[in-house]
Amino acid sequence: MTYRVCLVCMGNICRSPMAEVVLRHVLERHGLDRDVIVESAGTGGWHAGAPMDERALRTLVGRGYDGSAHRARKFTDDWFDRYDLVLAMDRDNLSFLQGMAPEGVEVRLFRSFDPASPDRAEVPDPYYGGQDGFDEVLELVEAAAEGVAKHIVDEIR
Repeated sequence: MTYRVCLVCMGNICRSPMAEVVLRHVLERHGLDRDVIVESAGTGGWHAGAPMDERALRTLVGRGYDGSAHRARKFTDDWFDRYDLVLAMDRDNLSFLQGMAPEGVEVRLFRSFDPASPDRAEVPDPYYGGQDGFDEVLELVEAAAEGVAKHIVDEIR
């Protein structure tokens, strides 16, 4: 059985693709890369087909990750049956996804898997800021990815 995760932000060029790359890496380290498919998407489609934001990519590369293959996609309501877990980067996207989700489908905040983060903590959007925002996003994503991986282990084993 393959477990499937989708990480969702606004445009799918900064936060969710960074989280996708990091979570894949963490899952590989845990020996789960063959059991789990990790994808990302945006609630908006204006960047569909575009690569990751250059600043996001540069931040990942600086820490040894490779996000060069990423192309942005838009999450649509018929995708919910594709995934076992849908994670939003912030409360606005969480609300949007919850409004689309069929009855009984749980959508959670990505940082809810980081035990050190406060309740309802978000991954802030770095798009309109400087490099420090992308560095912060990567730190938050790395912290939460470990918790997501543990959750998946509990679900599939």
